Order: sequence, then structure tokens, then C-alpha cells
Amino acid sequence: MRIDLHAHSTASDGTDTPAELVRNAAAAGLDVVALTDHDTVGGYAGARAALPAGLTLVTGAELSCRIDGVSLHMLAYLFDPDEPELARERELVRDDRVPRAQGMVAKLRDLGVPVTWERVAEIAGDGAVGRPHIATALVELGLIASVSDAFTSEWLGQDGRAYVEKHELDPFDAIRLVKAAGGVTVFAHPLAVKRGTCVPESVIGELAAAGLDGIEVDHPEQADHATRARLRGLAADLGLLTTGSSDYHGSRKTCRLGDYTTDPEIYGEIVRRATGAFPVPGAGG
Repeated sequence: MRIDLHAHSTASDGTDTPAELVRNAAAAGLDVVALTDHDTVGGYAGARAALPAGLTLVTGAELSCRIDGVSLHMLAYLFDPDEPELARERELVRDDRVPRAQGMVAKLRDLGVPVTWERVAEIAGDGAVGRPHIATALVELGLIASVSDAFTSEWLGQDGRAYVEKHELDPFDAIRLVKAAGGVTVFAHPLAVKRGTCVPESVIGELAAAGLDGIEVDHPEQADHATRARLRGLAADLGLLTTGSSDYHGSRKTCRLGDYTTDPEIYGEIVRRATGAFPVPGAGG
């Protein structure tokens, strides 16, 4: 089985619609794909309706979190999307995305960058607006070569010249809420150092003690052997599951569906632990 547990659609900051995402996942030879848009479940219906035969959909979300001033992302799988407390927190994060993005555009304009809010909103479309949409506008203006180049101190990275904070969950609260909704939590790309400051391993240990299920090890921004070996050793010490995934964003990033995958036994354990929702088998939508 080929299993990719981290992918985004136009419901957040990907360029594939949910329907295109599942069709492209099948074309890439995947057996299982997880839809993990940022702080939203808005793509579920479209993905389910178009799900090809032979492909299984794992519903999820990538939750925005912060601890001690450091941002981190928590992948949540197979939770009940209608559980009210978790739904309320996702809404708070989404509601803060527009003023935050507008604030970053204003900072860029103060720096002399001719980016406009209207263009950023057009790029985002119906998705949850975020930094990748602003980064795309910077690429269009010829200021950077790729979306990833925006996530630095020069531009939109943590403590970058145009960075603006947003409402984010405490990761301990995120674990508690996802568990209460029957879901499973995996710390996304914990050592993706190019994104900015990473949380120390001691905090990962505290999160594990609080019920964190796993950490994402095989990821495009953790591609070197030493980093992955370090994470596998940490996971073994803490009793955490280890996952692999592409963090696919369509044409917005260079990674492809299935570039990194999760071991079938790990996937089976995630499914076994979940009680809020179940994987959806494709019926040829």
C-alpha cells in the first residue's frame, strides 16, 4: 500500500480542488490519501463525491498551534468534524486569517512591495487565506523565485519583516480537543528548520505525555538522513508513531503526491485508535 497522510486542497492553500486532489492521488498510484487542509473541513464533501474506486480517503485537518512564541502544526486525523468545541476553535483560527493576511499585505506595502489585498484574495479564492497565497503574489511580482522562498526572515517566516501572528491553539489543548472528538494527533514536520524556530525536543516529550500519537518524520523539509534518524530515535524513546507524507499543495510547491509515504502498519494503528470518523473507501465518484 502507498499511503500519503498530508495533502492540501483549495479549501485552504492548495491549488487542486478537493475533487482534483483525490483524482490526482489515484493517478499517482496512491492507495490512501489524507485531506488535511489548514483549520478547515470544507473540502470533505467535494473529495468524497469524486473519490475514485481503489482510493481511500482519510479525513483530517492541519491545526495551527503556538507554544512559547513558536508556531507549530498539528495534524488531526479521523475526528468528528461536528464536535462543537473543536469546531469552534477551528472557526476562531479561520476568522483571524483575513485580518492577519491583510496585516501582512500592509507590512509588505510599507516595505515598498506593490502587492495588493485584492490580488491576494483573488489567489486565495474560496480557500482559507494564508501565507502561501501572499507568497504566490510575491512570486508573481518577481521578488522571489518560489513560494518556499517567502518563508524566511526576509519576508513571511516567523519574526520575518512582514510576519503577523494569528490566533492559534495551544498544542496541549489541540491534543485534548482532537481526542475528545475521537481523533488522532501527529505533530507535523517538527524539525522543518527552514520555516523558523522549532520547538525543543523536551516539549515534544511533554506533548507525548499529554497524549500526542505521533510525529511526521518523512517529509520534504526533513529530507536529510540525520534529521529523520534523530526523529525516529525520539519517537522510539517516547513511544510515538512515525508517519511520512508529501505535504502536497498542488502547483504551489514542488513536492508531489506520494513523494513520502507512511508504513501500512502505522496507518492501521492510526485507524485503530480513531473513533470519531472512519476512512472512506472510493466507489468510483
